[in-house]
Amino acid sequence: MALNLANTVAEFLQQNPEQKFTAREIANWIFETYPDECRQKQKRSTATVNPLDNETALLQQIVAEIGSQRPRLQKRHPEVKTTEGRPRKYYFTESTDSAEIDHAESHEPSPATKANGSVVKEHDLYPILSEFLWSELELYSKRIDEKRSRNSRGAGGNKWLYPDLVGMEDLSCDWHREIKDCVQQYADKKTKLWSFEVKILINRSNVREVFFQAVSNSSWANFGYLVASEIEGADTLKELRMLASLHGIGFIRLDAENPSESQIIIPAKERTEIDWDTANRLTEENKDFLQYIKLIRQFYQTGEIRQSDWDMNTEQD
Repeated sequence: MALNLANTVAEFLQQNPEQKFTAREIANWIFETYPDECRQKQKRSTATVNPLDNETALLQQIVAEIGSQRPRLQKRHPEVKTTEGRPRKYYFTESTDSAEIDHAESHEPSPATKANGSVVKEHDLYPILSEFLWSELELYSKRIDEKRSRNSRGAGGNKWLYPDLVGMEDLSCDWHREIKDCVQQYADKKTKLWSFEVKILINRSNVREVFFQAVSNSSWANFGYLVASEIEGADTLKELRMLASLHGIGFIRLDAENPSESQIIIPAKERTEIDWDTANRLTEENKDFLQYIKLIRQFYQTGEIRQSDWDMNTEQD
């Protein structure tokens, strides 16, 4: 009997609700559960370029077919959802998109995290993001805690004003001392400033809200990014790409389990000038942002950066 791959994948995911699996993990289960059908598939293959003449080749073919049949799988089984990024993961859930967001943003573990045995909260992502920004982009980052704000404008007055993290890029790190001093005299640019809004999960129900939150609280910076541990659905990523092309905000998919596998999926567009009026308001309202601005000023005055002033571990192995 030939395998109906879409139904077989749905069967496996439904048996393990809320748990996320890569296509390879699903393929391994199919191979172990339906060995006879897999052998028949191997015998029927007429491929000459990549023949299914061994177990590894057969498994790779099943992995590829799971990916190619994703639209058909989700059309037949709408409870099956996928995350985007590398690697894509598949899971079965009866939760609505908005319910998934509520679980992700609450302090209670969602059905998915209960099933997987771990709970990731937004604040857990901040140090991981800092490490990624340093290792990949050599950015000095700083956490902005909105609880350290004076909120002088009353309830809601500073909504979407503060990013979660800010960063400074040292453009002069490889410059000769004479060039650094010359640029300082000419008051030219030695840094680029970055802003990051962090979320646990982005899907169809919150994609526009969190994107425009990132637009709002990064308007002062050279680069603005939205960051998420997970993004659910190809249509969500498509929406993000469309919005990014209009507003210049980038997107980072942060892998909380394997930080080195994190990806800059959509690069941000650079704003050539800092909006100092907005930066001034942030500085007046928030002590963390004030400290960030002080560190930038000190760097321009001295040309030196004390690594201990910043959040990430800059020690090299």
